[in-house]
Amino acid sequence: MNYDIKFFNLLTMCIKAGKLLRGFDVSKEAVLGGEAVCIMTAAGISPKTLKEVNFICEKKKGVKVIELPFDMETIEINIGKKVGVMAVCDKGFAKKFSEYVDAMSEAPV
Repeated sequence: MNYDIKFFNLLTMCIKAGKLLRGFDVSKEAVLGGEAVCIMTAAGISPKTLKEVNFICEKKKGVKVIELPFDMETIEINIGKKVGVMAVCDKGFAKKFSEYVDAMSEAPV
């Protein structure tokens, strides 16, 4: 099963539903405000940014960090905006994103 395509189709639906915030600052505010269910980070973001994301999510119990296997350029090609940090503000979308990323990491290369 091609989970890359499924992931980006779901990401597009999440954007259209208004449940995806793109960018570090808005994602941070969503976590601290209790709006974000999970944070997704692109592969290749700076270690400092990843450390800050993890720190913020640890402060707010229940906010999961999902490290994506896609770099910012791949995300830009698929959604039209170059981002390294995204906040998902819906439990259903967050659960599906987590399932797809887990399935991609388990898939044979």
